[in-house]
Amino acid sequence: MLGSLALVSILGLSTYSAFAPLPLRQFSDAAPKPDGTDAQTAQAPATVPAGPGQNLATSRPLGGATVQRTVTDDGSVVTKFTPKPRDGNGPVLIDSQTIGQDSRVAALPNDDLLEDTPEGRLPIIGPDGLRPFEQYARPWSGARATRVAIVVGGIGLSQTGSQRAIRDLPEEITLAFAATGNSLSRWMQEARRKGHEIVLQVPFEPFDYPANNPGRGTLLTTDQPGEALKKLHEAMGRITNYTGVMNYMGAKYMSDATAFEPVMRDIGARGLLFLDDGSTARSLTDSFAKAIGMPYAQGNLLLDGQPEKAAVLAKLDELERIARRNGQAIGIASAFDETIAAIRQWSDEATGRGIEIVGVSALAADAEQ
Repeated sequence: MLGSLALVSILGLSTYSAFAPLPLRQFSDAAPKPDGTDAQTAQAPATVPAGPGQNLATSRPLGGATVQRTVTDDGSVVTKFTPKPRDGNGPVLIDSQTIGQDSRVAALPNDDLLEDTPEGRLPIIGPDGLRPFEQYARPWSGARATRVAIVVGGIGLSQTGSQRAIRDLPEEITLAFAATGNSLSRWMQEARRKGHEIVLQVPFEPFDYPANNPGRGTLLTTDQPGEALKKLHEAMGRITNYTGVMNYMGAKYMSDATAFEPVMRDIGARGLLFLDDGSTARSLTDSFAKAIGMPYAQGNLLLDGQPEKAAVLAKLDELERIARRNGQAIGIASAFDETIAAIRQWSDEATGRGIEIVGVSALAADAEQ
């Protein structure tokens, strides 16, 4: 028994961040809320005061080994995994090589992280506690540097736009796949082979629905919980190999505690990140994610509200200033031609200025890390 534990420690201490999910750091939103308070704070309370419809007990997702990370003097991140016990059968040994995905098989799903359902193959936490959030995360250097994540959405809505984004964008850029898009499995495989981390965009109800309609399968505040989860699962079943779910529109839905709670709980229980695009100050993402204990992140800046190359480059420079002030920042964009060209140019220049572009999961707050 002692020999086995020693072996696990040795293997864990030799595992660096290339095979690990990203380090613990609470996400900090640069933009203040209308009341003058920060949208998110670095030191979040362990519990969240319950509001109407928000009787949330602080909890953690199912499963998972204890993960301990230490930053060495040279900025490297050393990761140690302590196995979780399995009732009656001794500890479960975690294979550190499964944290992150080998690039040679990045287009293939890990079957241990999928379950067959009437809505398709849906992500789950593996029998050893491994989460899709960890398995499909893009590795990063672990160095103490200013970090930026850029998420380009709408993949699957346009064949030429999807092809151009996957072909031209640097592999460090996260791609968001629209659940209402076409040929998603094909685009997913191409994106993963290119090295991109991916998330799934799910349509949520905006305040001006149906005048502004996100598309088929939109989750509505009037849906019963079972109906909402069925829509969510139908969207989830369209592709695999994603680290999390991202909203498409949804200002009304994400501000409705009764509607949003079961959806967030389901996403968290499946070991997924929730990425809030940051478009509405009324979103309850922060409160729910902290209460549930699930990984989450929030966008700092929309990069292409004006889809012209010069305007997007100016927004990217603004994103860099936010990241230098806070240590990290997340930009949200769509797969327009001008946006793709601007991101490609800026990314090449940013590396020379000491900016590390990382997958969005690198900047997620996560109770298990």
